[in-house]
Amino acid sequence: MENNFLIVGATGGIAYGFTNELISRKIHSTIFVRNKEKAIQLFGRSEFVEIVEGDINETDKFRKAATGKTFIFCGINFPYQEWELKFKPALESVIKAAKETKATILFPENNYAFGNTSCAIKEDTIPNPTTKKGRVRLELVQHLKTATEDGDCKAIVLRLPDFFGPNVTNGLMKPIFGNAVSNKPMQWLISADVPHQLAFTPDVAKLFYRLSQKQGLPDYYLLNYGGETVPSIKSFCEKVNNHTNQKTEIKVTPKFVLKLIGLISPEVKALKENFYQFENTIQLDDTNFSKAFPDFEKTSLADAIGVTVDWYKSLSK
Repeated sequence: MENNFLIVGATGGIAYGFTNELISRKIHSTIFVRNKEKAIQLFGRSEFVEIVEGDINETDKFRKAATGKTFIFCGINFPYQEWELKFKPALESVIKAAKETKATILFPENNYAFGNTSCAIKEDTIPNPTTKKGRVRLELVQHLKTATEDGDCKAIVLRLPDFFGPNVTNGLMKPIFGNAVSNKPMQWLISADVPHQLAFTPDVAKLFYRLSQKQGLPDYYLLNYGGETVPSIKSFCEKVNNHTNQKTEIKVTPKFVLKLIGLISPEVKALKENFYQFENTIQLDDTNFSKAFPDFEKTSLADAIGVTVDWYKSLSK
């Protein structure tokens, strides 16, 4: 039984999508998770998934799980307020394990390293982080790139916008989809009237798999994937309403209220420096993706919303 994939953080949104992509292809993988019971709830007892419970900082256990793997999907995430403390050690564990087995690291990245820019971000756009989280993300990517220079491991970095899909239950998407299926007002932050890029996680997973199988990539490879730019979050929520056959309203939390909440909530306080993400359109230019994968078929927005709504509905069954 060949098992070439180790997936870290499979109970989170993007890595969950990637695990399911492999299952759909009947490809065996090992998932390294902090909560085995949660993993069983999400994946059942699939014959294609081996579950290893542990913390990524348990070096020996993680290295053992990575032994013989060709790819390590680094889908781990932390609350905003813990990024500076926890992200780099976690990535260092992944890099060390990848170097021992000469594996390729698959790494989902965001647009935070470019700050509030009105210019479309290309793969060769020079980063200009204006926030702590932007600087953390830039350091992670630079660390990955440096790690590949001695030829002991490779890295494929897919730069993404905000995302939605099954098991995406973060503070942006749960207040939309979770509230919609419960017939409660959908919620967004600061402004729901500006265009916003969104990627559907099953599409992201499919692209990651195709990248893992693509021949001739350099040891460090970075690609943008912009998903779809919706005219506004308001229009996106209206499409969610269309699928739920309900007319729940959309409530936007203004900036001054978020600042007040931040006085008692560490996570909202940490979000403050990223308010620009909700006031402006941050755009990834994914022309290179279209050239590299001209046959790639994105899921239609209506279908993507439908799949996500159905997943949220399944939680109450």
